[in-house]
Amino acid sequence: MTVQRPIVWVHEESLGPANPALQDYPEAAAVFVFDEAWINNQHISRKRLGFLYETCLELPVTLRKGDVAAEVLGFARRHGADGIVTTAAVDPRLKRVAAALERELPLVILDGEPFVALPRPPRLGRFSRYWREAEPVVWEGF
Repeated sequence: MTVQRPIVWVHEESLGPANPALQDYPEAAAVFVFDEAWINNQHISRKRLGFLYETCLELPVTLRKGDVAAEVLGFARRHGADGIVTTAAVDPRLKRVAAALERELPLVILDGEPFVALPRPPRLGRFSRYWREAEPVVWEGF
């Protein structure tokens, strides 16, 4: 699928300058949306929220807060976009957002380089649970 005037949707699993969507579409407007429902239901700690915010400040993204799909689609309309480019996600919540976006506009999903190659899919939920599995793999070559 080819889009000529896309926007880039940056999400929690693709923060950083190595994000393939940001690299492949450097001229496209980019957006990161803080999921209001996720925050209000306390599915995220203030510490993690601060980390996300500080990381976003280092990227060429516009920050929004609200319903993720609605905010990304509104951002796309304001920029006259004919599609959305993002990176693949593991989190089921982000996959649901991607499906909602794809119902409205073409969605190009790029594969990013994983932080670490785990022997099995990561257990989602708490970062500490993930890190217990990832840390030994990260340091095994040192």
